Amino acid sequence: MVVKKLSWVGSKKHFVDEISVMKVGEDVVLGRFGGNSTSGQYKNEDGCLIWCDDNQDWEFVILLDAHFSAESAELVISTIEKNEKRFLDIFTLPINSLFKSLNRLVLGIFQSESFIQECENVQGETACLLVFRKDNYLWWFSIGDCLLLLQHPELEKLGEYQQNHRSFYEWVGKESTFNKDVPCYSTGVKELRTGENHIFMTTDGLVECPNAPYNYAKDIYRMLHGIASCEIGVRKLLEDIQSNNVRDSTTIVSWVIQNNKEATIPSDLK
Repeated sequence: MVVKKLSWVGSKKHFVDEISVMKVGEDVVLGRFGGNSTSGQYKNEDGCLIWCDDNQDWEFVILLDAHFSAESAELVISTIEKNEKRFLDIFTLPINSLFKSLNRLVLGIFQSESFIQECENVQGETACLLVFRKDNYLWWFSIGDCLLLLQHPELEKLGEYQQNHRSFYEWVGKESTFNKDVPCYSTGVKELRTGENHIFMTTDGLVECPNAPYNYAKDIYRMLHGIASCEIGVRKLLEDIQSNNVRDSTTIVSWVIQNNKEATIPSDLK
């Protein structure tokens, strides 16, 4: 198995006043903008980890939005990287057992005594969104307020864009909701529709930018609709928030999956 990888935290390079758009593997586009210094920005506490199978069988992405410092994002990325073999072994499992095993692994890591102790020694906390795609299924594990969108014409007709919900006061880190008796998170699995499915992840700088029309997931979809490539679309979004003097940093991960399998439809429409 050949895996193409990228990991980054804003403490390494902050991209303040700078837009970066690049590809990881064949399909996944990563866009980063650290915010405008003229609006008071001077640091970036976002982070991400991207692993892509060289045969394009799967993609695994973690998006992080920390506050107070980037230490919590650094801790999550380093912890996942230490467990790389465990994740890659699960990614080879049959699809009907893979996602249950993936849930157990993530919960086991975040609830482990060693990880909780390490969280006590960092400054600040991070929202954390894990997304994995294999075959015609999309899985996510969401802590906090990063966003996952799935864009397809059949879903748009019914007003469905966002897959997870933004959940506030959930984090991993110093004040972790995984330090409590019961961890707080949401998770789900979505069958991709037949045809072209656009997977889109973002931190909240995009949707909270003043004067930019991206408060709602459908507005992001409408801007991206008809754009020639993910790279062009991601750059356009970042340029828009830059021109609207956004202070908060924004990190976007975007890619398109062509699903040739027949998706589930109501029996009366068959």
